[in-house]
Amino acid sequence: MLPLPRSHASALRGALRAALVLLLPLVLWSQSAAAITAPELRGQRSLQDLQPDMHGRNLQQQEFLKTNLEGFNFSQSDLRGAVFNTANLQGADLRGADLEDAVAFASRFDNADLTDAVLRNSMLMNSKFTGATITGADFTDAVLDLPQQKALCSRASGTNARTGVVTRDSLNCR
Repeated sequence: MLPLPRSHASALRGALRAALVLLLPLVLWSQSAAAITAPELRGQRSLQDLQPDMHGRNLQQQEFLKTNLEGFNFSQSDLRGAVFNTANLQGADLRGADLEDAVAFASRFDNADLTDAVLRNSMLMNSKFTGATITGADFTDAVLDLPQQKALCSRASGTNARTGVVTRDSLNCR
């Protein structure tokens, strides 16, 4: 094999370093798939005082990742920009909560009480709302899966006390 000119060898070493920097995290991740992720770690640190009664709390931009919040009381809480990815909020009390700009990917809101909650601009993909009470909830510009939207429309009623928006209108029910 012929030796490479210095300029080519230097470029090759640089490319190999760049490839190593990009591949090393993937190799390490594949070695320990059960390891905690940085967002989960941030979420655990930020929720050290998490209690079943969070009524009226300022929880803006908090991260609830893979968190069991079943039956928790978040009524009247400020949850704007909060993240609830794969969180369990079954039976949670979210009456009057402000969830504007929240993200709840693959979360469970089954039998939760969302009466007068504001969910404007929320990303709610792959989340379930089976049996949730949504009287007066404002879903304006929220992103929902079509089957969930239709199911919510079948029981939507009321007008949000704070925004004045009719629940059916906020869900674009026909």
